[in-house]
Amino acid sequence: MNNQSIDPALGPARRPLDIEDLIDILRRQKAWILGPTFAALVAAVVAAHLWPDTFISTAVVRVVPPQVPEAFVPTNVNMEMSQRINSMAQQILSRSTLTNIINTYGLYPSDKARLPMEDVVENMRKRDVRISNVVNFNTGEGKRTVPAFQISYAYENRVLAQKVCQDLVGRFISENTRDRTNQSVFTTQFLKDQLEMARRELEAVEDKLAQFRVRNAGRLPDQVQQNLSQLNVLEQRLANLNATLGRFSQEKLLYESQLRIYKDQLNSLGSASETVQVQQQQFQFKNERLAQLDREIMNMETNLGALKENYKETHPDVQRTIATLNVVKRSREKLLKDEKDEEAKKPEQQPVTKTVVNPAVVKEGRELEASTRRLQSASEAKDFEIEEARKEALRLEQLVKATQARIDSTPLGEKEYMDLLRERDLVRTRVEGLNKKQSDSKIATDLENRQQGENLELLDPASLPQKPAEPNRALIVGVGAALGLLIGVVLTGGRELKDTTLKNLKDVRAYTLLNVMGSIPLLENDLVVRRRRRLAWLAWTTACIVGVIIMSGSMYYYYFVMKI
Repeated sequence: MNNQSIDPALGPARRPLDIEDLIDILRRQKAWILGPTFAALVAAVVAAHLWPDTFISTAVVRVVPPQVPEAFVPTNVNMEMSQRINSMAQQILSRSTLTNIINTYGLYPSDKARLPMEDVVENMRKRDVRISNVVNFNTGEGKRTVPAFQISYAYENRVLAQKVCQDLVGRFISENTRDRTNQSVFTTQFLKDQLEMARRELEAVEDKLAQFRVRNAGRLPDQVQQNLSQLNVLEQRLANLNATLGRFSQEKLLYESQLRIYKDQLNSLGSASETVQVQQQQFQFKNERLAQLDREIMNMETNLGALKENYKETHPDVQRTIATLNVVKRSREKLLKDEKDEEAKKPEQQPVTKTVVNPAVVKEGRELEASTRRLQSASEAKDFEIEEARKEALRLEQLVKATQARIDSTPLGEKEYMDLLRERDLVRTRVEGLNKKQSDSKIATDLENRQQGENLELLDPASLPQKPAEPNRALIVGVGAALGLLIGVVLTGGRELKDTTLKNLKDVRAYTLLNVMGSIPLLENDLVVRRRRRLAWLAWTTACIVGVIIMSGSMYYYYFVMKI
């Protein structure tokens, strides 16, 4: 029954496998599963221990900002730190520099024996040396971050890896200092040379300009501008003086009008004495208040008359004076009404009539006389000022005519002279700009010489690695064993797909559709069975011993040969 085969093309489809079938397959195909797994395990162990260790030494270099702000001392280096680090990396990782490092520390002896130096240097540059970009690193001091970049070097000897990393860090720091100093010195020297050339050019232009002025004395365009400016000033002064004359004339007319009004008031006063009726019970305060209001009304009417002679009724000063005069008049009328009411309430008394001298009238007359004298003096002074202004106006008119005559007689449009002036101004501006730039460049160079500019500082020194970064032997062994197991499973699946024989009673029932009443086990010769088992044990034992020897040899080579 076990030797009967079924043609898949004619017989029924294969039945689905269950747990017992899978266990049966594992029991039958265990050699095809364990064999590739053990072989892959041996290969992975050998590869993991023959692969040399790689130690990575890392250092962090901090970018120190300039100690003096750039607002006070502009720097001569216009590249950003990231760009300069890339530039320095190209210089430090050049063929000559890396060759010197390889020869100094005796790196890559096996590679030098079988490869040219160019390939060894290229492998070191691309594979072992790593330079990161400038990023913010946490210093650990209050979680403060600083701009820095990382330099790392990978090598099979951890001590040499640390030394080479230290060498690279030192080259970066020294190269940065040298590069910034050289750039600053070259910039200063360049500006100095340009300044000397510009000064010589300015001297040549000024010599040409001086010679032209000597040849064309009195006929230069800049004299025309000066005369025009002088003419404008004289005309402006003359216009201002004419305006002053007009103002003086108006003031004189105002003085004369006020003087005439004061004289009319003096004539209207007449005598300084008058006859008044005085009540015995009348208060002196009210008489004085009425007299004061009368004086104010008289003065306001006088001022109003003077204003009306010079301005219209709609002028603000006229309107304001009229409003004030009405307020004073209403106050006077109210005061008179209050007096009448008080007199009506009191018992009638016989007024006593007597002739007295009114002090208010006398005082007002004196004030009018004094005002008249002051106005006469001011009018005479104004006449003198008008006369002086007219003389000054006449003198200015003569100066204007003389200046205009000089302008008309001066030649205009000297193109050569204007070109010389423009060239001199351009060269002078360039000299001033170069002089300022050279001064700033000298200060920046002094700053770089003192190493107070943007520098590189070692933040974390090159580390001495304790554990290799690669290879990960546990991962290699695990992946190798898993890969071998996968190969064994694939081989087992392939063998089972090709094997179409009936394996058990389930296959017989499924493929023959017959009722099985019983089964007879396969009887084999015990000698043949024992011989087959012995051969299998011998093969497996030999394979295991050989595999263990190979793995032990690779581990011995790693721990006792490569570690020396």
